[in-house]
Amino acid sequence: MQDSAVKRFGILTSGGDCPGLNAAIRGVCRTAMDEYGMQAIGIEEGYRGLIEGRAHELGRDAFAGILTRGGTILGTSREKPFKMTEVDPETGRTAVESIKYNYKQWGLDALVILGGNGTNSTGALLAREGLNVIGLPKTIDNDIAETEITFGFHTAVSVATEAIDRLHTTAHSHSRIMIIEVMGHKAGWLGLYAGIAGGGDVILLPEIPYNIDPIAKHIKQRKEDGHPFSIVVVAEGALSKEEALLEKKELKKRRAEMPYSIAYRVAKELESATGLESRVTVLGYLQRGGTPVPYDRVLATQFGTYAAHMLAKGDFSKLVALQNGVPVGVPLEKIAGKIKRVPLDHPLLMSAREVGTCFGD
Repeated sequence: MQDSAVKRFGILTSGGDCPGLNAAIRGVCRTAMDEYGMQAIGIEEGYRGLIEGRAHELGRDAFAGILTRGGTILGTSREKPFKMTEVDPETGRTAVESIKYNYKQWGLDALVILGGNGTNSTGALLAREGLNVIGLPKTIDNDIAETEITFGFHTAVSVATEAIDRLHTTAHSHSRIMIIEVMGHKAGWLGLYAGIAGGGDVILLPEIPYNIDPIAKHIKQRKEDGHPFSIVVVAEGALSKEEALLEKKELKKRRAEMPYSIAYRVAKELESATGLESRVTVLGYLQRGGTPVPYDRVLATQFGTYAAHMLAKGDFSKLVALQNGVPVGVPLEKIAGKIKRVPLDHPLLMSAREVGTCFGD
């Protein structure tokens, strides 16, 4: 056994579940146990369990067979402890005070958090409160700053691409516009990758506000060229040029008042502008479920083992990120509150345009 700065650590998964979480848990805990003799405490349901004091020790048998499982063996939640300022009448503590209390009661030397932007932003705040924190980047949106890729993303791309592939046959058979809505509220990485891989004729992303007229023109031209069907891939956060001019609060209000998701609005707009029949498929949570693809299993394992070595060195207040193809530790403060959006000059955007993809701009 090698010497370690950490003897006992807690591990939790927070935010939306995604494929690869279990592989990452396995990577962290098995390395920490086998290489350094650490004890791992599994915290249940993310920050909620950390607040409520629900956790259990993880033995080696806990990791058997979980590499290929989707979801998370620890459970998850979307608690935001720093916004929970009320005092619990039973404990007499706020959420953050309870976190610090349980961290101490469990005898933890560090906390490993697996999650997306919100999870790791909370981790940065907990580090300010004096906790030793290491974060891992999990999200199908691939929108965490300072890392080239997040685990869970490639599995979601695979699921979305397969769905697009299947819609091609129906679109061709019925000469329809088939519109598929994928996740991506603030960043369009999933829509971009799946749209290109699936041969989307139109891809609408949050980063590129759309005008329905050039989209309708593109689809009409396809019909004139002998292609009476079209595939339109829409990220859930896509917005029109008019919406892009609105203040954030006004846009949020308008979206909340919409009786349907963005794909249905685009379908109505295109039917009106082209006279062609449209059908909508919203993938929703299908993109987050199922078995992780090999790439995500490998990446999550790599992130997990690297996090274990960081624990042993006492290299805290950092996120494990992938830069230039290798894992590195990036200060949590550098990623907190930031979104990695698709740059308008990204090579993939250029490639998509060059093969005839319309982005509605």
